[in-house]
Amino acid sequence: MENFTNQEILNWQAFLQVKEQQSKDSRLKHFYQAGTYHSETPLKQVEFVALDFETTGLDANQNSIISIGLVPFTLQRIACRQAKHWFITPEDKLQENSIIIHGITHSDLKGAPALPRILEQLLDELAGKVVVVHYRRIERDFFDSALRGMINEGIVFPIVDTMQIEADVLRTRKKRFIEWFKPNRPLSIRLANTRSRYHLPTYPPHDALTDAIATAELLQAQIHYHFDGDTPIKKLWL
Repeated sequence: MENFTNQEILNWQAFLQVKEQQSKDSRLKHFYQAGTYHSETPLKQVEFVALDFETTGLDANQNSIISIGLVPFTLQRIACRQAKHWFITPEDKLQENSIIIHGITHSDLKGAPALPRILEQLLDELAGKVVVVHYRRIERDFFDSALRGMINEGIVFPIVDTMQIEADVLRTRKKRFIEWFKPNRPLSIRLANTRSRYHLPTYPPHDALTDAIATAELLQAQIHYHFDGDTPIKKLWL
């Protein structure tokens, strides 16, 4: 097992108990009540859920969520039959440059629910599991901002970020002898580029459900190559 870890920032079990007491929204109280794992729980015992948002832009204060994909998984299997995917009516207007990236058009969003209509189901899918994303600033910031606008109350929960794991891997990896004589070109830690280093298949990008499945597969590979099933969850979550 390689020697790189993330420090445990919070006692997440205790923190979520406090949030449950403070929360005024019944849906959030139920979410926090489900709690989370003890920080020493080995990864092989953890139930994860990979989560991906497509958005109208990159600013959580100005843009909004338009698609959500998620899939539950463990280190042993990915539960594709339990995967969920929603289109969401945006709070702001679709921009042409974002349509080019994610391919979601006005016709795709016609009749789509607003986020409040699916919030309870979404929270139920996440409750009690450890959420896994690739680049936490999107899912964590957009979810928190959306809820503050809806119910005047944000949301926090532990996250495993496969992008952060890969950044830590590359930063701590010892250079092979020949690499000392090559130009120092930083490797991409985007989802597709990271997956290629683990010989995972190429999927079409910027589809929330496909990206969630891709993220689940990536975490399984990262743990296989760099950790093991007995590694405590505190080494990975943020």
